[in-house]
Amino acid sequence: MSTVLLLIASNVFMTFAWYGHLRYQNTPYWQAILVSWGIAFFEYCLQVPANRLGYGRFTAFELKIIQEVVTLVVFVIFSIFWLKEKPGWNYLVSFVLLFGAVWFAFLPVAKQQ
Repeated sequence: MSTVLLLIASNVFMTFAWYGHLRYQNTPYWQAILVSWGIAFFEYCLQVPANRLGYGRFTAFELKIIQEVVTLVVFVIFSIFWLKEKPGWNYLVSFVLLFGAVWFAFLPVAKQQ
């Protein structure tokens, strides 16, 4: 559970680092870059421990898949509340399909030797 909570916190920082500046279109690029790098530092401070703690309980593939699902959920919330965008039906369908991919990824299968 700590892995998932760290990934969620990490993704909040990552989303603000990557997309938060879009709300401030008049800010010069160099300032947006510096602020984004500053925010991304905290993302890495959470992401690295999340992966270290999770690896072994999860495979690297599973960690990445969890990361992507968390990224999508955080981004949807962010885009609705921070950027004031409304998701279209096609985006919602694509997210459902991605969650289907996650379901398939976590199906138990016999380990290859």
